[in-house]
Amino acid sequence: MGPDPVDLLVIGGGINGTGIARDAAGRGLSVVLCEKDDLAQGTSSRSGKLVHGGLRYLEYYEFRLVREALIEREVLLRAAPHIIWPLRFVLPHSKEQRPAWMIRLGLMLYDHLGGRKLLPKSRRLDLPTELAGRALKPEYRTGFEYSDCWVDDARLVVLNALDAAARGARILTRTALVSARRDGGIWHAELRDQAGAVTIVSARAVVNAAGPWVEDVLRHHAGLNAGHRVRLVKGSHIVVPKFWDGPHAYLFQNDDRRVIFVNPYQDDLCLIGTTDIPYSGQADAVAVGEDEISYLLRAVNRYCVTQLSRADVVHSFSGVRPLFDDNAENPSAVTRDYVFELNDADGAAPILSVFGGKITTFRKLAEQALEKLRPYFPGMTGPWTSDAALPGGDIAWADFDAFAAGLRRDYPALPREVLDHYARLYGIRALGLLDKVRAPADLGRHFGGVFYQREAEFLQRDEWALTPEDVLERRTKHGLHLTPGQKQAFSDWMFTMAKSA
Repeated sequence: MGPDPVDLLVIGGGINGTGIARDAAGRGLSVVLCEKDDLAQGTSSRSGKLVHGGLRYLEYYEFRLVREALIEREVLLRAAPHIIWPLRFVLPHSKEQRPAWMIRLGLMLYDHLGGRKLLPKSRRLDLPTELAGRALKPEYRTGFEYSDCWVDDARLVVLNALDAAARGARILTRTALVSARRDGGIWHAELRDQAGAVTIVSARAVVNAAGPWVEDVLRHHAGLNAGHRVRLVKGSHIVVPKFWDGPHAYLFQNDDRRVIFVNPYQDDLCLIGTTDIPYSGQADAVAVGEDEISYLLRAVNRYCVTQLSRADVVHSFSGVRPLFDDNAENPSAVTRDYVFELNDADGAAPILSVFGGKITTFRKLAEQALEKLRPYFPGMTGPWTSDAALPGGDIAWADFDAFAAGLRRDYPALPREVLDHYARLYGIRALGLLDKVRAPADLGRHFGGVFYQREAEFLQRDEWALTPEDVLERRTKHGLHLTPGQKQAFSDWMFTMAKSA
């Protein structure tokens, strides 16, 4: 970096860090973001992949958080209709859990608390007469249906980073913070990449959006005490073949008063989660436990005609949620709200640390973070992201199917499933990926499924993808559809390309 300080150094390449970097760059601030691993490699790619208000948070009287999340649900749906889309959830009523009147009242609040405009309202279901009831045991006769949204969480992070970079931010992946010290009203930070190269960044302000590592950054890297604490809660998910007909998802009440989501995933699979377990280990080492897999299978088998077994699990993942510690005894009751901690030196060189948060409210969190920093940047422009599309998302939310159909019409020689994949992941940006492509041969080497060389090169060139895992697990989900041999062949190709570069 040059000798002149940038306005803002953001530490952390998850959803909060990239959201703040995007917002700040769009307000005219000069920004550097550093992430010790890949974008979204931690918590932000290991969520339940929902943009939702949090129906169960109503039980804990989190009305402000739910209202904010419900409003944000529609803001984000408009901003990124290629990676966010509506999903209907079916909630069969179990007499052993919450009474029907309580569920109906909660859904009425859910329908109206956020000023719902785009999504259909909830309704009561007579399950024996509904398609959704066929997968359920006959004792479940009454149910409810309501709306939320699906999101490709890792891609949401990448899109925020792309927009930040397009507005002038510098995104440094696989670059860890070594130390940060104040001197003369300026932060001086030492960053080191995985090859050992050191970069010195001077910044007028620092945002600590390190997620599970937020306290570690404050204490061990910045030499400051943390006034708040983060509480680590492990959430695990499993993936099994989809076992019901229809595009809907399910929400099951478990006998411990938790709820389990069962969502369509990658066309022919489904995603089941999540658990809520206190976690005290290293966030990098989190892994799914067999007890968690059994817990999730048992919850689904309680409701469904199809009985799942351990052999049905084709994939699993676990993440650590860095929740703001509000001293709740039950991990499921810990708030999903967020808190800021601001530390400055005589009105200069602030460091703003983010505790908590959830994917749905990241944009609002970023807005509020920048407002906290406004006194230090009086010339900064105002909020702008509420009406701005994310990269690839500048299509009307209700017209995604028309956009995908147009792509198929304009590229008739290419396989439909490939074009649908590009439309879903890249939106309008798919036109850049397909530049000068006229026939399947123009897509380059075929690695399996709908995965071709052209897409891999696009991700390496434009989206900071450096390893096979970056491509197969986070930028895409091709890894779920390739054989071990195909994944190894792609890894070998990527290694060869990197070596020859």
